[in-house]
Amino acid sequence: MTAPNNRGQGQPPDDLVSEGHTDWRPATALVHGGTERSPWGETSEALFLTSGYVYASAEEAEARFKGEAPGYVYSRYANPTVSMFEARMCRLEGAEAARGTASGMAAVAAALLCDIAPGDHVVAARALFSSCRYILETLLPRFGIGVTLVDGRNLDAWKDAIGPQTRAVFLESPSNPTLELVDIAAVAELAGATGARLIVDNVFATPMLQRPLTLGADVVIYSATKHIDGQGRCLGGIVLSDGEFIEKKVHDYLKHTGPALSPFNAWVLLKGLETLPLRIERQSESAAALADFLAEAPAVARVIYPGRDDHPQAALARRQMAAGGALLAFELKAGKAAAFRLLNALRVIKISNNLGDAKSLITHPATTTHQSMSEAARAELGIGPGLLRLSVGLEDVDDLKADLEQALQHAAGSP
Repeated sequence: MTAPNNRGQGQPPDDLVSEGHTDWRPATALVHGGTERSPWGETSEALFLTSGYVYASAEEAEARFKGEAPGYVYSRYANPTVSMFEARMCRLEGAEAARGTASGMAAVAAALLCDIAPGDHVVAARALFSSCRYILETLLPRFGIGVTLVDGRNLDAWKDAIGPQTRAVFLESPSNPTLELVDIAAVAELAGATGARLIVDNVFATPMLQRPLTLGADVVIYSATKHIDGQGRCLGGIVLSDGEFIEKKVHDYLKHTGPALSPFNAWVLLKGLETLPLRIERQSESAAALADFLAEAPAVARVIYPGRDDHPQAALARRQMAAGGALLAFELKAGKAAAFRLLNALRVIKISNNLGDAKSLITHPATTTHQSMSEAARAELGIGPGLLRLSVGLEDVDDLKADLEQALQHAAGSP
């Protein structure tokens, strides 16, 4: 359970029994960590579907609002089920504290907006999800915040951009959808030298394959909608960091702006965490096999997968990731028309802009997830008309190969 404070977060009352040990390995912590059991002794985590809480007396209500007594005051601020999800993620990530959010983008916005002001400066990698680019390029400048986008692969570009006014540094690694990597440890050193806070979106790698806090990052964010849920059921996000940043900055921002994580969604995410290690291991193995398969296909111009030796940053991937992950991208030589023929011919793999699901999902970024970006911006990031992003699921890898093989024949015009 994250630490109590005087802003309505509270702590569990005495009749909830906390479970967890700091020496548990990840697979164990993801099943048991952070669980709070009620007097009923339930096996599964309790689902507290409540917006508010009652008090035995007016004095108790006053004490809770002051943070002087344990307990909760309002589920927009905190909720027992949500707190269990936060505590379990802290154990996995090695963070002091965390706050759940209604979505991954709510987590991005909270991590950036909670501690910057007019006149501050933000430096970010240019290879980002389009909604992240919107926050950086459109939203922040409206409030007098300067933003510089850099080629995240170029350490000299980071060094030139980060200065005395830089308050936050933001990146994805691997990036969406072209799986560019950023040297997290090196950028953390550059940011730390000026007092800037490094925020890492770790959604593609997941906490099973990459631990940004151990590499020097200050804040880690996730769209829990993706691999943490793992079955495409609900939205959620989370921000993890040290106790001071979470309690003094993130908590107040979320409390007053309202993007609270639903208790039901938090319960679903807790169930997803129980199988996260197994799913990521299987999906990564299948993604590696499919990347090798696609690399041999005549219609494919290039395959982008951090686990392959031909990835431009293969050495960095081996240094900061435990495996290549469940995402890959590949580009068809014949462009958009061929990409659409392939998509429309697939039988097992489903067309969707989501990722991290038990089902294999594929999307055409130029016309979906990154369509709002200018053609020039997409070209700068390598998002061409023939590029496809594949999120590998839990199906038999041979069925996925067969599905791609027949779809590639359609893409070539020979069904």
